[in-house]
Amino acid sequence: MTIAASVYIATSLDGFIAREDGAIDWLMEGNGTVPASEDCGYAQFMSTVDVLIMGRNTYDQVATFEPWPYEGKRVVVLTSRPVQFLQGSGIQLEASTEAPHALLHRLGTGGCKHAYVDGGQVIQSFLSEGLIDELTVTTIPVLLGAGRRLFGELPGDMKLRLVSSKAYDFGFVQTTYRAQRDDPA
Repeated sequence: MTIAASVYIATSLDGFIAREDGAIDWLMEGNGTVPASEDCGYAQFMSTVDVLIMGRNTYDQVATFEPWPYEGKRVVVLTSRPVQFLQGSGIQLEASTEAPHALLHRLGTGGCKHAYVDGGQVIQSFLSEGLIDELTVTTIPVLLGAGRRLFGELPGDMKLRLVSSKAYDFGFVQTTYRAQRDDPA
């Protein structure tokens, strides 16, 4: 069974997803400029997602948010370290050490159709294996100068096709790309 994998993430203008220490204060400050009635397409995107796949550092960050932002969604945390998960109604967490291909195969066989991949290292590993189908990157108008990059080394070029681009009055620019595969499948 085939499962699509998408990235939906924000970066600074210079391509960072967090400061070197993992802080995202700049993102929270940027989000403060967004009108309450605007979610930049997030709710529509999440309505298509069956499962979230995130790294341990991302989970540790998201676990501090109140309320839990993924209520009712299955979340797989890729980690090799023991993890104490949040508990509560609507929280569906599981740990995995599977490689990206194996994890997507298991999830697809289990009926999942669309995975949201989050976290810098996890996104880079899925990109490196050619497993990301769509990337939505929202650029926040701030330069950090240093931090944790969204993109890393790849085994070769990854060709992308522009799906959409939108500039918001509050300064964000959101661009969505689809991966172009060599095979027509």
